[in-house]
Amino acid sequence: HAEITQPESLLHICQDVDIVFSSVGITKQKDGLTYHEVDFQANMNLLQEAIKSGVKKFVYIAVLNGEKFRNLKICEEKERFVTALKKSAIDYIIIRPNGYYSDMGTYFEMARKGKVFLLGKGNNRMNPISGEDLAKFCVANIQSAEKELMVGGPEIFTHNQMAKLALRICSKKEKIIHIPRWIPELLVRIARIFTSSKIYGPFEFVETVLTRDMIAPTYGTYKLSDYFSSLNNNGSHP
Repeated sequence: HAEITQPESLLHICQDVDIVFSSVGITKQKDGLTYHEVDFQANMNLLQEAIKSGVKKFVYIAVLNGEKFRNLKICEEKERFVTALKKSAIDYIIIRPNGYYSDMGTYFEMARKGKVFLLGKGNNRMNPISGEDLAKFCVANIQSAEKELMVGGPEIFTHNQMAKLALRICSKKEKIIHIPRWIPELLVRIARIFTSSKIYGPFEFVETVLTRDMIAPTYGTYKLSDYFSSLNNNGSHP
């Protein structure tokens, strides 16, 4: 066990290790750390230890189109690490998934309450992927000659279709409320002025990626309907 933001705790952690996978990054943590401290510096700590220990390859889980979203706080430090990894003295692969089923769990949570709120018209498309399939993809591509790989799940949906799927599995009437795009755009602008990046970062990211197509090459077998059904059956929150 180690604390990745504390480099002294990582000493020798990569000893006799051939390949390091890192998906380290801030999601919903509320421990006071910044994107710079986690998404960039923590990964740098691990990278430096890996190089020192003679690790052969470093596999980093980034974000689909992250290089185009450097203006977003969530992507800024991830892409800064991507740049550092490319310049480092180690073989690497950067894997760019376009969203996880666990993220789509928000739709299921809303559907269970009887209505789903969507940004804009809900016609933008994406193919999120399960954590299980992403892990299989990472392992399957360990020896890939490609330096950057994009990946998504086996099915492409519009956000309207994902909302309808969640409502159907929850046995709820189809009730989808579309929020005009100018409302979240305005709220993000205000949040940038009056709050820290830890507060507005997730909101600006969501507002950006949910209002444009985010489609990656399809992979995997675990369907979104299976994921929603698993949440419905065990009654737990995603």
